Amino acid sequence: MTISIQDLRRLLDAGPDATLVLVEGRTKIITAGGADTDANRGALEIISRAALLDQMSGATAPSDAELSAQANALETAVTELGG
Repeated sequence: MTISIQDLRRLLDAGPDATLVLVEGRTKIITAGGADTDANRGALEIISRAALLDQMSGATAPSDAELSAQANALETAVTELGG
């Protein structure tokens, strides 16, 4: 499992209620209520769009370096959780 810059860009480009999750070893963007579907049952929430924006001081067009740092931190957190 790898959280990429592209995953975080997709999350930022998604709607305000979007969340990056991990489902069966793959990252996926879901919206509110999306976790309740059979395809997403058991999904591990990685970060919401709102939380990502908060961590980046609201920057809606962050640099690759900023996103890389966020992706690395999130991947470390997920790995420590056993995801």
